[in-house]
Order: sequence, then C-alpha cells, then structure tokens
Amino acid sequence: MVRNSIILGDFIKLGVKQGMVLAEAVVDVGAVRFRPMMLTAMAVVVGGSVILFDPIFQGLAISLMAGEIASLLLSRMAVPIIYYLAMRHHYRMTAEEATA
Repeated sequence: MVRNSIILGDFIKLGVKQGMVLAEAVVDVGAVRFRPMMLTAMAVVVGGSVILFDPIFQGLAISLMAGEIASLLLSRMAVPIIYYLAMRHHYRMTAEEATA
C-alpha cells in the first residue's frame, strides 16, 4: 500500500505538470488509480482467505485481510487529501511565479 500511495503522489504531480489544477488532479488521479488499488487489495484478501481455515495462522489471516482493507480505504482517502493540503500553497506559488 505504500507503493500505491507513492504512485498516487507521483500521478498527481504528473497531472499538475500537464496543466491540471491541483484540486482537479487530485480528484482525477483518485478516480483513475482506485481500480488498481482495489484489485491489489482484493488479491491479498483472496490469497489470505486460504490461510483462514488453518487454526494456527487464522489470526494472521484476519489481521492481514483487515489491514489491507483498512489501508486501501485510508490510502484512497487520506493520501490525496493530505497531499492537497500540503502542496496547495506550493503549487499556488509556482503558478504565480510562472505568470510574473
């Protein structure tokens, strides 16, 4: 999930470089990258479901699947919002410098 978060930030940067407004890039990238992130999480959940029936590793499987679902939701929502809040001033200043 860390890789997905890094890719989200990278895609947002790329969108802004291509001329998109930061808020538009954040929303667009969140929509575009949701499917690959969801498929990755679902692959982990399906793979972890095999371990669910082993009494020794059942707790590991539950924590693995719950953690993956929680990290999908957090990275899908928190990363774009935090990136926008952290970088809005920077991109505003860069746009002002470009027009001056």
